[in-house]
Amino acid sequence: MALYETVLIARQDITSAQVEGLTETFTGILKENGGQVAKVEQWGLKTLTYKIKKNRKGHYVYFAHDSAPAAVAEMERNMGLNEDVLRFMTTRIEKIEEGQTAMLSNKGDRGERGERGERGDRGPRRFEDRGERGDRGDRGPRPPRRMEASSEGDRA
Repeated sequence: MALYETVLIARQDITSAQVEGLTETFTGILKENGGQVAKVEQWGLKTLTYKIKKNRKGHYVYFAHDSAPAAVAEMERNMGLNEDVLRFMTTRIEKIEEGQTAMLSNKGDRGERGERGERGDRGPRRFEDRGERGDRGDRGPRPPRRMEASSEGDRA
């Protein structure tokens, strides 16, 4: 058996309870086929970079599991058949990380950035006169704009 990570994106219009139901369905498929699910995280409803099947948002769910390739193939087959699942991706990994994933550990934590509008060591943002910019050179007058013919009939 090998270690895998699977991330799935479910439709935005299903409830959190339905997302939990999907999670239980797919973990059940893995367990029926001899796999073990080490970690499950629901990352919540997030905005997608682009529309997928007319959805702008999606519920993200993460699985870390130890499964046979046949179990992973069966789970992915069922994900492909389920109309609530927009996308999924399974990746083979070397080891399952302890604790939360980066998606959950950084949730709500702004870290070193501070609150919105603060600039840290650089001080507050000031819009001041930048001083003389120097000579920009002699650009001269603009050349006249050329009018181009829009169709064959305009040319004579």
